[in-house]
Amino acid sequence: MSRSKKVRSGGNLDVVVVRNRTQSDVEGRLRKKEKKRKGLKTGNRNSDAKTEKQRAAGQQRDPRLGSKKKIPLTIEPQKKPTKAERRMSAEQELEMLENDAQLNVLLDRIEEGENLGAGLQRYVDEKLARIEVLMKQLGIYEDDEPQSPAESESNEYKASSDDDLLNQFEDLDLDQFKG
Repeated sequence: MSRSKKVRSGGNLDVVVVRNRTQSDVEGRLRKKEKKRKGLKTGNRNSDAKTEKQRAAGQQRDPRLGSKKKIPLTIEPQKKPTKAERRMSAEQELEMLENDAQLNVLLDRIEEGENLGAGLQRYVDEKLARIEVLMKQLGIYEDDEPQSPAESESNEYKASSDDDLLNQFEDLDLDQFKG
């Protein structure tokens, strides 16, 4: 590839100098270009450290990220427990409440006559109420409280026929219910 250069000398003469590049000139220029670029490539300072960090990060990856656990896209209807299963769960819950150490300690403290705080008393009341509900549900609840006189009278008048019910209604004293 030749290059032409206009040169002005002394007068108004324009002299054109033509220079041919030889193979040695081209090689010299390339050597000079390479000499300017001593050292490592640009960005090399960080590239080695990044690859090492990526390798380490791959090994110590957080297991919560990128979980492979499948997520259901449809909601399946839940199977309702049968009566036998509910009864078993009620029995298990009742047994768990009866074996509750904290509840037993608090009941012992109440029996000794000690007053509990409002929070502890509420806890005991809730647990005892739940035990009562479970016992009624299982059919093992025994009412320890004596019956009131009104309840005992109603038990006396248990009738088996319609005539007995009519006689009971006619004999009923309505003044008893006035306030």
